Amino acid sequence: MTGARALVETLTAHGINTIFGIPGTHNLAIYQELDGAGVRCVTPRHEQGAGYAADGYARVTGRPGVVVTTTGPGVVNAATAIGQAYSDSSPILLVSPGVPTGHPRDGRGYLHESRDQSRAIGALCDWSHRVTSVREIPAAVARAFGHFAEGRPRPVHIEIPADLLDLEGHVKIVPPYRVMPREPDPRALDEAAELLRAARRPGFVLGGGAQRPGSGEPPVGRLAMRLAERLGARVVTTVNGKGAVPESHPLALGATLHLAAVRRWLAACDVVLAVGTELGPADLWEDPFALTGRLVRIDIDPGQMHGDHVADVAIVADAERAMRGLTERLGGRLDDRLDGRLNGRAGGQGDAPGPEREPGVGHETELQDLVRRWSGQLAALRRAMPPETVVVGDNSMFVYHGALVGMPMDPPGRFLFPTGFGTLGFALPAAIGAKLGQPDRPVVALAGDGAFQFTLQELATAVELRLSLPIVVSLNGGFGEIREEMVARGMTPVAVDLHAPDFPALAAAFGARGLAVKTPGELEEAVAEALRAPLPTLIAVPEGE
Repeated sequence: MTGARALVETLTAHGINTIFGIPGTHNLAIYQELDGAGVRCVTPRHEQGAGYAADGYARVTGRPGVVVTTTGPGVVNAATAIGQAYSDSSPILLVSPGVPTGHPRDGRGYLHESRDQSRAIGALCDWSHRVTSVREIPAAVARAFGHFAEGRPRPVHIEIPADLLDLEGHVKIVPPYRVMPREPDPRALDEAAELLRAARRPGFVLGGGAQRPGSGEPPVGRLAMRLAERLGARVVTTVNGKGAVPESHPLALGATLHLAAVRRWLAACDVVLAVGTELGPADLWEDPFALTGRLVRIDIDPGQMHGDHVADVAIVADAERAMRGLTERLGGRLDDRLDGRLNGRAGGQGDAPGPEREPGVGHETELQDLVRRWSGQLAALRRAMPPETVVVGDNSMFVYHGALVGMPMDPPGRFLFPTGFGTLGFALPAAIGAKLGQPDRPVVALAGDGAFQFTLQELATAVELRLSLPIVVSLNGGFGEIREEMVARGMTPVAVDLHAPDFPALAAAFGARGLAVKTPGELEEAVAEALRAPLPTLIAVPEGE
């Protein structure tokens, strides 16, 4: 079979039925085979949008998002989204043609030629591999899917020389292979349990590794809250961990790790259990950050054990299995419901001293000051959205100062955000991917007007797909956060005040619905109506009340 057919048959053998990408001269053989295999081809208006859409799809489904581009500019256009997926550990497979085999290293002016396409994208993903024969293609694809299943699921790139796509060869399709979850070391679990049992001020931090894609309650978060009830421990999440635990629970602090009071509380804990998180500057919004207590880390990535915060007890394993083992050792419940009370030793079980009782972490005033600007709008959004809503936020003040902490979320709700790499333009295309991945689940995109303009062309994609998708755009006249940072430096704001289009009219020009609202009540009504509409709805709202 041809190289293109070998690629598509291996993708479908691994359960892929949707790809995101843009056809071009060099990848037409791939698209020919995709059409014949019944794979849905989603065509964003820019390859960056394809990457973000694949990311959103992967985060809510747990299945790898697949992006197909053409050579050169197609690959480079997707690079920003690939860098974001690497930062947030999203399983994305980027497939592209490359210059033909035998192409001279110094080039000869081939269409879309670059000096070293594979090496360029390889600097932003976990690995990039250029195949050298038709028979190698299935093995390369199987390697990618094995990589996603075995450990930290970061994006990868496979480059297929353009001439191999139409070249025939003897090929054996490589089927998926079963990967068993990594079991925790019992001795490490024993040691961690002893530390937690003796702790007087325990604290838990849950990151993106505590999430499980899908529409149910993440099992790691459920186990963490049961263990927290047993120990009287408070639980905070990173941005990517938001939605892993019920933020309505009295022991849950929400995604407030970046608040100064919460960091002080965490630094004062005598034992910290960190699950599936880097504890990096992008999570803490502070660098450096020091812990004074003992640190237990659970992570599938062994590299995390000796990062900025070296583990006193390192548990390199599947997070659910590790948390189940800890809960069993500490006498926590495994299968019954959370009751929202402080149970366990704090309630008088056993002879060991219980954890210290504190009236609170003291972050409430800081939180209220942070979200005051948007509090009415955030309350309106909470009222309008069903509990299972997937909220997709952009790197905008409305989101990371507002919705992140001012819009509490309980499972099965999800919160998708471009952490770490910190790109702009994520919300709309990622929301498209999330909606395609789980079409029966409500999805809402939130963005500032500056970030939204990075990828606003994807309105056309959402209209073409006839997605019911509210897109709330907060208007602050450009790059509000950078404007405020300039003022704080004593600068005169420069290059941050942007001319904005008439957003509702722009939406109408794309064939979407467009609304301008002013009050929280109008916003609530508009979002509720948009969730019932058969097309995307852009809702423009002035920043603040």
